[in-house]
Amino acid sequence: MELSVIIVNYNVKHFLEQCLISAKKALEGIEGEIIVVDNNSVDGSVNLINKKFSDVVLIANKKNTGFSVANNQGIKIARGNNILLLNPDTVIQEDTLRKCLEFFDKNEDAGALGVKMYDGNGRFLPESKRGLPTPSVAFYKIFGLASLFPNSKTFGKYHLGYLSENENHKVDVLSGAFMMIRKKVLNEVGLLDETFFMYGEDIDLSYRIKKGGYENYYFSKTNIIHYKGESTKKSSVNYVFVFYKAMVIFAEKHFSKQHVKTFSKLINIAIYFRATIAVVQRVLKRWILPIMDFIFFSGFIFGISTLYQNFSGISFPEETIKLIIPIYALIWTICNSIFGNQNPPIKYSNLIKGNLVGLIIILSLYALLPKTIQFSRAIILGSSVICLLISLFTRSTFKVLKIGLFKGFTDLHKNIALVGSLEEISRTEKLMLIDSDSSTNIFKISSEKSFENQENYHGNISQLNEFININKITEVIFCAKDISAQNIIYSMAVVNSKKNIDFKIIPEKTQFIIGSQSIYTNETYFTTELNHINSLENTRKKRNFDIYTALILIIFSPIFGIIFKNYLKALKNIKGVLLGEKTWIGYEYSILNSKLPKIKLGVFSIVDKEKNMQEEIIDKINIIYAKDYNLLLDSKIFLKNIFKL
Repeated sequence: MELSVIIVNYNVKHFLEQCLISAKKALEGIEGEIIVVDNNSVDGSVNLINKKFSDVVLIANKKNTGFSVANNQGIKIARGNNILLLNPDTVIQEDTLRKCLEFFDKNEDAGALGVKMYDGNGRFLPESKRGLPTPSVAFYKIFGLASLFPNSKTFGKYHLGYLSENENHKVDVLSGAFMMIRKKVLNEVGLLDETFFMYGEDIDLSYRIKKGGYENYYFSKTNIIHYKGESTKKSSVNYVFVFYKAMVIFAEKHFSKQHVKTFSKLINIAIYFRATIAVVQRVLKRWILPIMDFIFFSGFIFGISTLYQNFSGISFPEETIKLIIPIYALIWTICNSIFGNQNPPIKYSNLIKGNLVGLIIILSLYALLPKTIQFSRAIILGSSVICLLISLFTRSTFKVLKIGLFKGFTDLHKNIALVGSLEEISRTEKLMLIDSDSSTNIFKISSEKSFENQENYHGNISQLNEFININKITEVIFCAKDISAQNIIYSMAVVNSKKNIDFKIIPEKTQFIIGSQSIYTNETYFTTELNHINSLENTRKKRNFDIYTALILIIFSPIFGIIFKNYLKALKNIKGVLLGEKTWIGYEYSILNSKLPKIKLGVFSIVDKEKNMQEEIIDKINIIYAKDYNLLLDSKIFLKNIFKL
C-alpha cells in the first residue's frame, strides 16, 4: 500500500467531515487508507464516521490520550509505505497527495515533507516552514522581533520568512497539521515522542529526521487549507503553558545543559511576559464599563448641578461638589456592578434595579447629611434618570461595537442540553414545542455514566462539563425523574463557573412544578430554575458583595475598631476577603458534602453553630444554599455576625 492517512480527531466533527471528504477525493487513483483516531470526542464524531465513512479505519479511544499517543496508535496499524499526519481541520486539494508522492519518488533524500498552508481566510500560514527554535530564535519570536522583521535572516528564522513561500526548500521543522513521512524513516528514527501531549512533537520528530540523515522539505507546488486553531482552541490560557512546556521538553532532550538553562530562563520570562499582558487585557475587559460608568456619571452629575445652579441662582459649596459628586457616582457604579450590568446580555430589569437601589441609598445618605452640604433632591432625581440612560447607551454601544465582555457575545442562538432518560427527554421536548424554524439546538445527555443506545444520545452526564464547553451550551435542563436533587447539584459543581449557563429542572409531575415560566411561549411548560451558587451571575454577585463590604469596613475601620472584639483578627479576615482567599459567607463543611460546588472558605457559616445539628441536616442546608443562592441571605448572615468579625 502506498499511503496511510492518519487523522487525530478531538471534538471537531464538522471539520472532520470536510477533511475526510477532501482526503478521499485526493486518494482516488492511489492505493491508500484513512485511519481516524478519535480522542473521546463528545460532539458525535464517532457516530459520523460510522454512518458516513464506514470504509475509514476507526480507533475510538475512551479518553483523550494526546496528539502523539493517538498518532502512534494509527502509525502502528498503518499498512502504507508512506504516512501522512493530517489535522482534522484541514482541506486538501485533489492533487495534493499525488504530487507529494511524486516528489518523494524524485527526491530520495526526502524523509518528510510539508506543504503550503492557508488559513480559512486565504492567508498564507508562516508555520508551513520553520527553523529550529534555538534560544536565540525563540527569543526573537517571544519578544516580537520576528514579527517586526519577518523577512530578516537574523530575526526571521522561526518562520524562515526570508525564504520564498512559492519555492521548494529544505527546512528544519515541518508542521504536524500536514506532515508526510516515509514509513522506513519512522522505523529508523522512531515514532512521535509521547512525552509531548500536544505541541512540540512535530518539532522533535522533524529534528530527529534531520539527525537521521534525511531532509525535511517544504513543498510549495500544492496547497491546503488549515483552519488554524479550531482543533486546539489556542485562545485558551492553558495553550500558552502547554506550548511552552513542550518547548522546554524539546530543549532538555536535544540541547546542551548550558543551552537548556538559557532556554528555560527565556521560557519563564515569556510566560511572565505573556501572563502580564493577559492580566492587563483581562482587567481592562472586565472593568472598562465600571470605569466608564464612574467617569460619565461624575461628569454628567457635575453638568446637571452646574445647570441647576445657573438657572436657579442657588450655589453649592465647592467642597460639596468635589466630595459628594464622586460619592454619588461611585454608589451608582457599584450598584450597577452588583446587579451584573457590566456583563452581557443587557438586562433592562437589572439596569433599572441597579439604578433604583443606588437612588435609594443616595436619598438615605442625603437625609443624614448636614444641611450645609446637601444637594438638591431635584439634582439627585435628575442624575438618576441620566445615569440610567448613560448605562443603557454605553452597553448598547459596547454590544454594537463588540467591545470588552461583549466581544464575541451573541444571545440569539440557544443550545440546550436535556439530561435524563430518552422517555423524559422526549416528554420535555414535547412540552417545549420547539418549531423547526427555531434557532434552538437540542442535545440529549444520558443521566447514566455508562449507557446503551449511544446513537440516541449525544453524550453522558460524566462528560457534561466538556460537552458544555465544546457545544457552547447555554442552558441545561435536568429531568428530575431520572436524577436526584443531590446529583443535580454535584453535576453542576463540575461545570466551569465562568460559563454563563442557565440550569433548570423539569419535574416528573406537573403538580409538583415550582418556579417561573420558561422562556418558551407554551404556557404549559414550566421549570424549576436553579439559581446555583456557581453560576456566572451569582459568582459575580457574591464576589462584588465581598469586595464592597470589605472596602466599607476598611473605610470605617476606626469606628468598627471599637466594636470588634479582636481587631487584628477582623483586619486579617477583611484582607483575606479582599484578596479572594475567603468569602464572607460559606458552607458549614462536613464529611458528607465534599462534592458541593466549590467556593472560598467562609468567614461566617450559613449554619448557626450555636445549634447542635446532625451532619445530614447540615448537608441539606449546604445543598439548599448552593442550589438556591440568595444575596439577601448573605447580607442577613453578614449583618447578624458582623460584631463577631
